[in-house]
Amino acid sequence: MNILAIECTHAALSVALSKGGEVFEVSAPDWKRAAESLVPLVAEVMTRSGLERRELNCIAISSGPGSFTALRIGMAAAKGIACGLSLPLIAVPTMPAMASALVSSVERVVAVIPSRKGEYYYATYRAADLGAGEWHDEVERGGAEAVADAARLAALSGLAAAVGRGVPELQPLLALTGATFVESDFFSAKSLFTPASRLCSSASEASPGQVVPDYRQLFVPNVGGV
Repeated sequence: MNILAIECTHAALSVALSKGGEVFEVSAPDWKRAAESLVPLVAEVMTRSGLERRELNCIAISSGPGSFTALRIGMAAAKGIACGLSLPLIAVPTMPAMASALVSSVERVVAVIPSRKGEYYYATYRAADLGAGEWHDEVERGGAEAVADAARLAALSGLAAAVGRGVPELQPLLALTGATFVESDFFSAKSLFTPASRLCSSASEASPGQVVPDYRQLFVPNVGGV
């Protein structure tokens, strides 16, 4: 299956293409420049792969939660490409996708993404469920102590890891919970291929018009952190 994937929910911006199992990926260091970087990245990865647009099977987008602006830009670009090529658009939830991409022998994974200043999105997953593609939608939002409590509870049930992006202030606190902290720099657009392939072949497939960003909160102007 040939899949074009976009990840721009937070931190780095990346675009990847799976061409019959062969992976091509390009990235930009700043998701805040998504508006000017995304389309050139798509063009670059298509050129590198040598794949014709008509040979694509679907478009995958990391749907959030994450940066309000970057999510909106990424979703708009993905919808435009999908509609223009009459392809299905697959929304891949960011948090379970990030947790699933972690290569580790732990039994539970706590995924963390910054929300507003001093707040975080977090969710706990069983490694066995992630491997089977059984992803729940129970995402919480709270402060540093709430995240630490989730990591501590996960560690009580066995080997656990907390995986996050852009949360250095949490690391000292998480170190006291018994869960190992892993920076999620391994998570990128190519991490979406496995779930996108599964979703594209299932009843979860949606038309581009039905796909919306998973903001998890209302946008409030002049508030830092998102």
